[in-house]
Amino acid sequence: MSFSYLTKLPNPSEIKKQYPLSQKLAELKKERDQMISDVITGKDNRFLVIIGPCSADNEDAVLDYVSRLAPIAEDVKDRLIIIPRIYTNKPRTTGEGYKGIASQPDPEKKPDMLAGLIAMRNMHIHAIETSGLTCADEMLYPENWGYVEDLLSYVAIGARSVEDQHHRLTVSGFDVASGMKNPTSGDFTVMLNSVYAAQHPHHFVYRGHEVETTGNPLTHVVLRGAVSKHGNCVQNYHYEDIMRLIDRYDQMDLMNPAAIIDANHSNSNKQYAEQVRIVKEVMHNRRISSDIHRMVKGVMIESYIEPGSQKVGEHIYGKSITDPCLGWDASKELIYTIAEMNV
Repeated sequence: MSFSYLTKLPNPSEIKKQYPLSQKLAELKKERDQMISDVITGKDNRFLVIIGPCSADNEDAVLDYVSRLAPIAEDVKDRLIIIPRIYTNKPRTTGEGYKGIASQPDPEKKPDMLAGLIAMRNMHIHAIETSGLTCADEMLYPENWGYVEDLLSYVAIGARSVEDQHHRLTVSGFDVASGMKNPTSGDFTVMLNSVYAAQHPHHFVYRGHEVETTGNPLTHVVLRGAVSKHGNCVQNYHYEDIMRLIDRYDQMDLMNPAAIIDANHSNSNKQYAEQVRIVKEVMHNRRISSDIHRMVKGVMIESYIEPGSQKVGEHIYGKSITDPCLGWDASKELIYTIAEMNV
């Protein structure tokens, strides 16, 4: 037998019943979802800043981080909408290593999927309670959607998942803004086909049920850079890249053209400090081109309390154990700079 069935996990409704979201916070999420939707559809000129650690590995540090974001979000609310990144699943290129709190609540212990589902849900609830900000997560495993569908205001589909039919069809049933990253090859056609698929209704099997979806008109693209056949990082946030994206959008029958620029990953060659320069360039290009201003609706920034990264087991509070992140002081300054440049 290829599979060893270890534990039958509770279904999403059972976990939600055990760890409910209050009515007050549900109303807050509804308001935030609408604000973000209005940005994607062009009704709101504010700019989205999706910011936070590469992987949310420690609840205490994550809650500390989002509590610091809260007063800044209030300061810049007329120009920006801050969406904390609380990524509870971490994709691994080879499958080795820490896979995120949803799989390993303790990075130094064995995987525990039930404890991980609970930790994932609790962290998102506690973040909303702490900051008043609903958050973003990456839906690495589409089956996990039901456990957090009442908590998230933004969903990302990663570069290695965007070509997968199951991810595309599942996003067609989401009711929040969902960003499809370009694949690691950088192919815009793959990314835009994924957006097209997710924006339309589908009929398929999901979590053991035959389901129908209505399509998600808030699906859009996320540019995260690419890797060439020689293994070199290739950026795709420059002026010419966005103009090429606009041209490709115009050739397809897609709703609500929109792009988010991921300032880290292959766009920065994982040189986390370069995110500051990259974001400033993006904001400058929005100033000088009305077409880019209409297309680019936000940025993604990997940021934590301490700059850089550490190995699992080093126990430096607020420092990433996955990709290196911008530190708090530089992040705070950058958010205010984005607000000033969003004119």
